[in-house]
Amino acid sequence: MMIFKKAMPRRTFLRGLGASVAVPMLDSMFPALANTNTVKMPLRVGYAYSSNGIIKERFRPVNAGVNYEMSDVVGQWAPFRDKVLVLSNLNNGDAESVSGHVGGSTMFLTGAKPNESLSEIYAGISVDQVIAKHPQFGQETPLDSLQVCIENAAELAGQSAGGYSSAYTNTISWSSPTSPMPMIHRPRDVFERLFGDAGTNPEARRARLQEQKSILDYVMEDFKRTKKKLGAGDAAKLDEFTTVLRDVEARIQKAEATVDMDLPDMKRPIGVPEYEEHSRLMYDLLHMAFQTDMTRVFSFMMAREYSELVFTNLGHSDPYHPITHHRGNPEKIRMAGDINVYHASLFGEFLAKLDATKDLDGSSLLDNSMLVYGAGMGNADIHSQWNVPVALIGGGRGTIKGGRHIEYKEGTPFSNLHVAMLNKMGIETESFGGELGMSDGELDLSRPA
Repeated sequence: MMIFKKAMPRRTFLRGLGASVAVPMLDSMFPALANTNTVKMPLRVGYAYSSNGIIKERFRPVNAGVNYEMSDVVGQWAPFRDKVLVLSNLNNGDAESVSGHVGGSTMFLTGAKPNESLSEIYAGISVDQVIAKHPQFGQETPLDSLQVCIENAAELAGQSAGGYSSAYTNTISWSSPTSPMPMIHRPRDVFERLFGDAGTNPEARRARLQEQKSILDYVMEDFKRTKKKLGAGDAAKLDEFTTVLRDVEARIQKAEATVDMDLPDMKRPIGVPEYEEHSRLMYDLLHMAFQTDMTRVFSFMMAREYSELVFTNLGHSDPYHPITHHRGNPEKIRMAGDINVYHASLFGEFLAKLDATKDLDGSSLLDNSMLVYGAGMGNADIHSQWNVPVALIGGGRGTIKGGRHIEYKEGTPFSNLHVAMLNKMGIETESFGGELGMSDGELDLSRPA
């Protein structure tokens, strides 16, 4: 802790030669002798989306209440059981809004049925963007939100299926009913948004990339000056953060080099690494975005709807989407479920990093987050949007008590969760969603089962 009453600015950057690196929360950002228990830590919100549904038996616990038995998917988050709420019997729309992959992804955060058209795109504003536009979130950070994905979702035009535009299946985030938000799929682009765009000279950035030099090399003088002003604890925190930052940047460079040299015929943009490392890089970047308070809101698509990814690491030779249309075939059900468990395990690594990163008051980033993990379809085999798998993870800055599986009344609107979360954030909301996905109240997150 500093011995002076004047604190370092809350948002501090290391700068140099066209580069800019935000630093994590440090004790020195508050006046000496201040009671950090009275300082409200930032609340972070994220939405992780699993395309093509999740096999119900691998996700939903068989019993409700506090002593529920964790399923294969939820069991991947066992170390954080006391921060996990499994929420069952939520419908992502009503009987008339069943439109499968298109409706699942579009309605997940908007609660609005997509307009069936190739040219006249229309849905609704998504809850993540409602949060991002609120003063305590988007206006408090350099980036109001981040939208990331694993597969290329940049082309938001053309037909997806059944007369719908692919805009509906390439994103879950909408800034307005007619404006789907593009999802960033290149780790380099996310990295540059977080640590390159603020005050960056384009020529300097281009030269740095060509020389394969770390962004930290360009801010080293500022790093040394800043470190001299810090106490031992803060200096150690800064060293740890910059070590992680350098590691992530090196992994991005390695992935780019691998794609360029070893996979010249791959039909995906240069710079996209293989799935597992790609996912880990995205989660690490989201972790650093929360840690540096560059943004407090993210949405993440682990794959796009209709994904043709082949998970060879799981022993598969068939693409992801066809496997989920299993028609009761036990082997395909097992394979689809294994993909679901795999996705959850990678998300579990992200949770572990959030839990290990402390805010000033001694709580963790996970304590001060609300993360929704789920899918837009409850049964992908028949394109059903009923009984969607969903979990709410994190302490919500003391507003959420986990460790429970809650079974709601059959047919409870999924949008009720959005209403409940918005109100817990201080964004007063009575209803959310379109006509067919409209909430009918606020989801009770405090009930025992």
